Amino acid sequence: MTLNKLKIGQTIGIIGGGQLGKMMAQSAQRMGFKVAVLDPDDTCPAKHVCHHFIHAGYNDIEALNQLGEYSDVITYEFENISAEALKEIVDKYHVPQGYETVLTLQNRLAEKEAIRNSGAAVVPYMKVASYDDLVTAVSTLGLPIMLKTTFGGYDGKGQMVINTPEDMNGAKDMIQAGLLVAEKRIDLDFEISITASRNEVGEISYFPVQENVHRDQILFSTTVKHEHPYTKRAIMEVEKIMKQIHFVGTFTVEFFIDKSGELYVNEIAPRPHNSGHYSIEACDYSQFDTHILSIANWKMPKVKLLSEAVMYNLLGQDLDLMEDLFDSHPEWHVHVYGKELRKHNRKMGHLTLLLDSHQDSYYPIYKERV
Repeated sequence: MTLNKLKIGQTIGIIGGGQLGKMMAQSAQRMGFKVAVLDPDDTCPAKHVCHHFIHAGYNDIEALNQLGEYSDVITYEFENISAEALKEIVDKYHVPQGYETVLTLQNRLAEKEAIRNSGAAVVPYMKVASYDDLVTAVSTLGLPIMLKTTFGGYDGKGQMVINTPEDMNGAKDMIQAGLLVAEKRIDLDFEISITASRNEVGEISYFPVQENVHRDQILFSTTVKHEHPYTKRAIMEVEKIMKQIHFVGTFTVEFFIDKSGELYVNEIAPRPHNSGHYSIEACDYSQFDTHILSIANWKMPKVKLLSEAVMYNLLGQDLDLMEDLFDSHPEWHVHVYGKELRKHNRKMGHLTLLLDSHQDSYYPIYKERV
């Protein structure tokens, strides 16, 4: 079955021109496709690696239609675009990912309900629309809990920890601002994620389980090894979720593992993910390669991990401290995204170290300097 198979020379439209859009575009061009990008920032990283650039807002219907006219297939680099705007173009242009997945996953409450309905294990949670709801959630879930906004949160934004009854008073402004999700804070042992790519006929490529470390709720490092004890369980949960939620393209499911060894789905990203960046050097296909293959509806490969690896995010402060070291370490695979404005805690790049050949040459330096 060859449904909507993209041909070399045809154009892939990308909504969003950040680092993910840039790396998608680079993979697409290497395979012989042309690229059109829409982004409201005319200094965005993807602007200089595309054939057509549309300077407009993500929800600008006229601009989205212009992107559709340029493109033979349309994808997106992040899920916080308007699902309603995306819905306007799916009937006119080829958007294999559709709009329903974005509609579900950009809302934390809808996402958790979809995960629960799939049969996958999800951290216990409750809806909070009022202070009384918060009192009920604390009584039901127990302390501590994590209070999260339903829309727009990432890298720790839109979140608050309730450790004691006194902390509840500090949540009143957050409650007044909109609907929240109260989530039981489990006794966390470690975090993992698994990245997969699925084409329109249902073929799937899985990447190895990725073990993640966060600092200040921003991903600090991702480590991949040839074997991981949670691989089978993680894939089983992903398969349950895929029966409930429509996926085409690359997506990542994040998991919590508690001290008793129980696995819970944390959240889902319906696009390439920070924790999958190591795949550019460590695998025979990167997560961006398989994303392009899947939306082009080409045959999906079995991904091989060529080398165990660790990937570190480079935030604004990391570049300030470390960029003078890059030229002295050829074993460091450095990616700088090309964002014009360097800011504290802003993701400016990443660094991947292939562990098979340079096991300990980087981490001690990095640990001292951040």
